[in-house]
Amino acid sequence: MKKYCLALDLKDDPVLIDQYKAHHKKVWPEITQSIIDSGIENAEIYCVGNRLFMILEVNDSFSFEQKEQMDNANRKVQEWEELMWKYQQKMPWAKENEKWVLMDKIYELKD
Repeated sequence: MKKYCLALDLKDDPVLIDQYKAHHKKVWPEITQSIIDSGIENAEIYCVGNRLFMILEVNDSFSFEQKEQMDNANRKVQEWEELMWKYQQKMPWAKENEKWVLMDKIYELKD
């Protein structure tokens, strides 16, 4: 199983951050199913200030390209992403149309 870590910033507004967190306590079932269907075995999101950190544990069938294609074809995922964009902001170093930015692992205790 592979692990990916990604980062994203929220708009620096305590009310919006609280609303974003509330949405993630009640993720729509279609979103959860789309995550599972893409080959993601586990997903965790952590927050400090307005910075988000996501850990994805994926099986061998997962690819970011396939996930993007599946998401683009799923009306509910597009609706969710549009809603989430109300709270999120692009990181300065993100590429065009990139929200979550893949992080580089720079240290591991057990190599």
